[in-house]
Amino acid sequence: MAQRYFITSTGTGIGKTYVTAALIRQAKALGLTVAATKPVISGFDKREIAASDTGAILAALGEDLSPENVEKISPWRFAAPLAPSLAARAEGRSLDCAALFAQGRAFLRQDADLLLIEGVGGVMVPLDANNTVLDWVVALGAPTVLVVGDYLGTISHTLTAVEVLRMRGVELAAIVVSQGLANEPFSYAPSEIAHRIAPLPVLRLPYAAQGESLAGLVRNKG
Repeated sequence: MAQRYFITSTGTGIGKTYVTAALIRQAKALGLTVAATKPVISGFDKREIAASDTGAILAALGEDLSPENVEKISPWRFAAPLAPSLAARAEGRSLDCAALFAQGRAFLRQDADLLLIEGVGGVMVPLDANNTVLDWVVALGAPTVLVVGDYLGTISHTLTAVEVLRMRGVELAAIVVSQGLANEPFSYAPSEIAHRIAPLPVLRLPYAAQGESLAGLVRNKG
């Protein structure tokens, strides 16, 4: 049976795409087949695809930046770097969450060893007038990886997100603490988070690492 993860976060710019790409690399190193998607992206500039989250995922998959591949990875793209509900409104559009949720369910039925869906922003980011990323996570029912930062305030942000996810019955696979700065040791936060949410795994992802610390999330077929 395929391994499936929804990758979400406590906010934006914390490292969801970095984790997604790292998991892709880990799976490919094991000879596994992998499919990944970031269906919704804000702040998308079609002139700078390589620098976008969509571009990073395509690079990890070893696929080119063709319009067809961009559409496959990120079918809902918005130019403004805002929450999807606001970014869509700025273009006179709206995000069709029924279609988004259906796309996710279809994606998770693919025949691959590892299936990754990356969310947008944080757990409670609004997608439209009624739905948030949390509703998206619940609708798909995939085990969830919560990516958090290592900064002052992250303990509260992390525990709040964990509580909300658990209240909605979401299966949490792991917390990944993404190190934000080079040459800075991890703070006390990962240990404190691990103590408070045990036995849920808390994995540290060092700055610029290739994702070796996430290897436990990718199961070898053998």
